[in-house]
Amino acid sequence: MIDEAEITEVANLASAKKRIRQNERIRRRNRARKTMVKNVTTKFLQAIHSGELQLADQLLSRVTKRLDQVAAKGTLHRNTVSRRKSRLARRLNVARAQATG
Repeated sequence: MIDEAEITEVANLASAKKRIRQNERIRRRNRARKTMVKNVTTKFLQAIHSGELQLADQLLSRVTKRLDQVAAKGTLHRNTVSRRKSRLARRLNVARAQATG
């Protein structure tokens, strides 16, 4: 079976070919990490929309942990992670205020 990277590969030097292989590995890793973050974030938002604030509180800590891990690996920039965490926490606080008020 022919790999897609081999079809589109235009590099001649061994170091360039290696770099192509590395970039593909890194791309797949980064996509998996981003997908994981999106899945956990979606669960958090669904919990807020359904009014399960206790569950949303637990999921917020899980989302925060995952985002911090992704930032540590360099997949997302730390400022991007900080902004996302802030926005998610704000959503939870707004939901709490609406539930009590």
